[in-house]
Amino acid sequence: MSKYDKLSNEELLRLIEQQEIELETKKYGLVRNKEKEPEKVVLECEHNLPILERVFKKEIKTDETDDNILIEWDNYHALTVLNYTHSEKIDIIYIDPPYNTGNKDFIYNDKYVDKEDGYRHSKRLNFMEKRLKLAKNILKKSGVIFISIDDNEQSQLKLLCDGIFGENNFISKIVIQSNPRWSQASKHLAEVHEYVLVYAKSSNDLNIEGLPKSEENLSEYSSTDKQGKKYRLLGLRQRGGERKREQRPNMFYPLYVNPKDNTISLQKTKTHFIEALPKRPTGEEGRWTWSKDKVNSDIGLLIGKKVNRKDAKNFYDIFRVDYLSDEDGIESMSKPKTIWLEKELNYQNGRNEIKDIFWEDLFDYPKPTFLIKKIVEMVGNKNALIVDFFCCSGTTGHAILKLNNQDGWNRRFILCTNNENKICEEVTYPRIKKVIKWYDKKTWDKEWIEWSWWNLQYFKTSLIKETVSRDQLKINLTGKCTEILCIKENIFNLEQEKDDYKIFTSNQKDKYLCIHYNFKLNSFNEFIANIKKIKWEKTIYTFSLDNVVDESLFKWVDNFRIEPIPQNILNVYKQLIILNIKNY
Repeated sequence: MSKYDKLSNEELLRLIEQQEIELETKKYGLVRNKEKEPEKVVLECEHNLPILERVFKKEIKTDETDDNILIEWDNYHALTVLNYTHSEKIDIIYIDPPYNTGNKDFIYNDKYVDKEDGYRHSKRLNFMEKRLKLAKNILKKSGVIFISIDDNEQSQLKLLCDGIFGENNFISKIVIQSNPRWSQASKHLAEVHEYVLVYAKSSNDLNIEGLPKSEENLSEYSSTDKQGKKYRLLGLRQRGGERKREQRPNMFYPLYVNPKDNTISLQKTKTHFIEALPKRPTGEEGRWTWSKDKVNSDIGLLIGKKVNRKDAKNFYDIFRVDYLSDEDGIESMSKPKTIWLEKELNYQNGRNEIKDIFWEDLFDYPKPTFLIKKIVEMVGNKNALIVDFFCCSGTTGHAILKLNNQDGWNRRFILCTNNENKICEEVTYPRIKKVIKWYDKKTWDKEWIEWSWWNLQYFKTSLIKETVSRDQLKINLTGKCTEILCIKENIFNLEQEKDDYKIFTSNQKDKYLCIHYNFKLNSFNEFIANIKKIKWEKTIYTFSLDNVVDESLFKWVDNFRIEPIPQNILNVYKQLIILNIKNY
């Protein structure tokens, strides 16, 4: 029996009218079924608060650098915590979510979603929407997210991301040749590729530095100036899109060439008298790529060259000098292309990387570290903080550690995966550990040798039940929020511990985290006396039922920042839970 059978005609009419209103208000984008079965992990958070518990025995310490983080549990809970600890702090997010092929690759509410499920696409969209909204909150304004996907869901995911991040923040859809031998499962055409969708938090604030130049690119810089600097010449006239005068009329103007030395002027003079206009070989009027102001400021980089043109005996075109390196000798980068064909992107390389560590094939289609390394290098922030909340086997962490070892920079990662089939305990964590503390391959001696200088903290998530009074809930959360605060400050080394306060220090011993739980009021003076001795930078968190701290109590303490707990944590959690619960 349908759930609509018991409704009266009037109730059915009202339901139809409501559906029509919802459709009319949605002018463009995805129209999909609301969740028939609300996600259990979201419902859990309606009456429980997610926290993190540190697994000390899995800590890896090799150096004084900052710590990387691995979180074992559902990524919805982990992202909820990160919305407090890392709001607008993340530079790069890379994720490789389940593709929803129907071949037991996507689990929803503890069940695999198969091809016969009529709500297959809607379930995945609802699943992804909640996590992408949480992910957007943790990105910096200049941050960027990369999402691997194939043809099963790429069109739906593109529309979903347009709605969450904004169409104007869509950067590209990169085509990845991931399987050049093609898939035997392809019925009609040989499938050799996947995609990576790229969205910025704000496209105006995003800076893509580029990629190192290939040998082919380097060969283009065949000219040398008087100082010995290599350069190439690029046409100043716009080629390709928006090349017509009417499209950018302000960029159509004359430049004047001195035929003796090929220098350029914006004004016609006795020396600069040959007019050059941005015209195509067909005679069609085009436009320059530089404005007049840009020409005026960098006119020394422009030269005029006489070129052959039909029906034009004295035609000069304008070129700009593009140096290989800047004044500090740093080589310029190439703008990344939208089709990546390198052989290192092949799935087989990902399989071999895992096989080198575990001595067996564990996954059919793991991403190779080359893909993540290329993504991170392309963005260019050499101290970036990277998040992967579908980290599975840990490829992202592996890639970041390899890249840091190659160039000596200090990128950090936060990884999250569930422990389905013990993947986090038996694959993700061991893989990261073995990359940090490798063994000598030459002799196949499995004695650990420390060949890198990176650290890892391991966490599991848990829940605090909201079955107590509001004040008691705050007390309970305060007692359990230590690990959350350690992650927020990236400070983990316990220096002092008493019943109602703890003091931690950073790996470099230059920052301190001081937490006062207020369980025994008579210990506050002792807490103050201890933190007064610390001359380095301090962050102080102190319990407060009313979310107010009397800073005069700390007037003899220097070089500190203070914040009450736990109300700010509760505020973030409740805002997120209400947002997601109301969508059911």
